Amino acid sequence: MSAPVAVVPGQPVAIAADVHWVGALDPDLRQFDIILRTANGTSYNAYAVRGSAGVAVIDTVKAEFAADFFARLWACCRPDEIRAIVLNHLEPDHTGALPELLLAAPQARVYLSAAALKMLKGIVKDGVDESRLVVVDEDTRVDLGGRSLRFLYTPYLHWPDTQCTWVEEDGLLFSGDVFGCHFCDARLFNDRVGDFRFSFDYYYQHIMRPFREHVLSALDQIEPLPIRLVAPAHGPVLRDAPLSYVRRYRQLATPQLANEAGEREKTLLVFYISAYGNTARMAQAVRDGAEGVDGVRVSLYDLAGGDAAPFVDLIEEADGLVFGSPTINGDAVKPVWELLSSLTLVKVKGKFGAAFGSYGWSGEAVGLIEDRLRGLKLRVPRPGVKVKLIPTDEELAACTTLGRELAEHLVGRAAPRHIDFTAPGALVA
Repeated sequence: MSAPVAVVPGQPVAIAADVHWVGALDPDLRQFDIILRTANGTSYNAYAVRGSAGVAVIDTVKAEFAADFFARLWACCRPDEIRAIVLNHLEPDHTGALPELLLAAPQARVYLSAAALKMLKGIVKDGVDESRLVVVDEDTRVDLGGRSLRFLYTPYLHWPDTQCTWVEEDGLLFSGDVFGCHFCDARLFNDRVGDFRFSFDYYYQHIMRPFREHVLSALDQIEPLPIRLVAPAHGPVLRDAPLSYVRRYRQLATPQLANEAGEREKTLLVFYISAYGNTARMAQAVRDGAEGVDGVRVSLYDLAGGDAAPFVDLIEEADGLVFGSPTINGDAVKPVWELLSSLTLVKVKGKFGAAFGSYGWSGEAVGLIEDRLRGLKLRVPRPGVKVKLIPTDEELAACTTLGRELAEHLVGRAAPRHIDFTAPGALVA
């Protein structure tokens, strides 16, 4: 069966010999999981892999599109031919048709990761016969007859349960969400659809980026494989130059600052916004204090200068972060919160953080920022500095000390703290 010019309703699409796409298209979707914009909609990709001894179904589709899925699936196999149901990921957009499939193919065994097993009860409320469940690892093989499946455990891409399925004989990688994107085009294949590079990178940035370490670990497993085609769970099937998309993931996930900063050099970023120049003067003092510590590279950024998004790349690779904001209406200002909210896209746990700012009346901004940093699992080793109106030389010196002490924490030269537990506020920092 040759690939059609476009997906036809009710018809499967051959992506290799006896391997078919049996998914569904959702071109009108404009927002996915609340946080993702989908200007081109998305696809829910599921696949049927045939061997001489039976068929494996890899993932299903969102529940609302189950009819499309089954129409295509039954067009390329009978229910009694299905030997295996592989669940690369249990999110609802991949398992919406699973309960019906389990009923339609009672002889099929279900192959999933150990983490997925714990989640399955939340997907199939009536439960699944445990004798049908097979927890897989890298040594598991599923022989379909002349064609076999094995599994790569790739956790946190982007749930704990995620895995990839590899068809050894054909060089086919069913990658789950990895190498996918929200881009719907009925021409299906990457060498036929429109330009989806933006969607590919956008998907990585919002779905995979917070798990960069896990991405790099997965790439170590995937890159040695002789891949001929990558079949992701969303977006185009990557049959033309599939390894270029693997290389793109490596590029996106690899820290770039290491090319400029020395291996032993720590980086500290100081972000601020200032209404009347007072917080700006404090920011400069923080920077000056940190620059006096050998082995620390310091950068100063005024958030009034533009969008917060470009700073996310810098934050991901930095070792320490300092935020300065005036207090307006009892709160830190909007650009600071926008930048802090973007930190959910990157791993910041364990980085050092601090806050400072000038205020006119109440001065809540510093404490609120510190609370947010702790909520993001940053280490806040000392209280921030807040100054009423124009900072004095003594108060600027306190900012210099803040910068120096935070830099000393980065390089492991901070003086031990002696806390008087009887003193008011002793445990605040």
